[in-house]
Amino acid sequence: MDIDVPLRDLGPVAVEPLIEAVLSLTEDDWHTQSIRQNEYEVHRQTQSIVLVFTDGQGWPNIEVKKEAGWGLLAELAMPLIHNVLGEHYEPGGSIIRAMAARLPANNIIKPHVDRHPSFHAGHRVHVPLTTNSRVRFMIDGRPYRLMVGRAYELNNQKNHSVMNKGSQDRITLIFDYLPAQVVANMDRSHADA
Repeated sequence: MDIDVPLRDLGPVAVEPLIEAVLSLTEDDWHTQSIRQNEYEVHRQTQSIVLVFTDGQGWPNIEVKKEAGWGLLAELAMPLIHNVLGEHYEPGGSIIRAMAARLPANNIIKPHVDRHPSFHAGHRVHVPLTTNSRVRFMIDGRPYRLMVGRAYELNNQKNHSVMNKGSQDRITLIFDYLPAQVVANMDRSHADA
């Protein structure tokens, strides 16, 4: 969603229990699913623990499904997500994607703009769980520092990329939230079908 600024700092978030859970995941857990890597070329160098996901097919009549990561992280991730939503967004919307995304050390996410209509309509929120001093999140050519323990809304309609030149992985909880008005319009389009 175009939020008129590149990045909005949403403030502090209690992430410690989720960090512990994420750091206890195995390599097999990280490689169980490759939805994002297969759907989006720019994410080929990442791994994800996907809780809920839509590929956006049939927009606006999309299907959102619980994925393999639900059993691994939902107990801790979903209350955190709902806390962020409750503090910053109108109720009645819908979470259409949620995942822990890992960018391994010495890898990149190439510059891109999120193109699917669901990305235009929804809020994209990042909650860093691990990072290092050599991670650079670029938005429209400017570097931003996303800190662990804070939530941020990304303007995903601007060109953005991530470089991890550090020796540690960068792991971020990412979720997409469709506002109540968008969901209401989708419900009306379902009724008209």
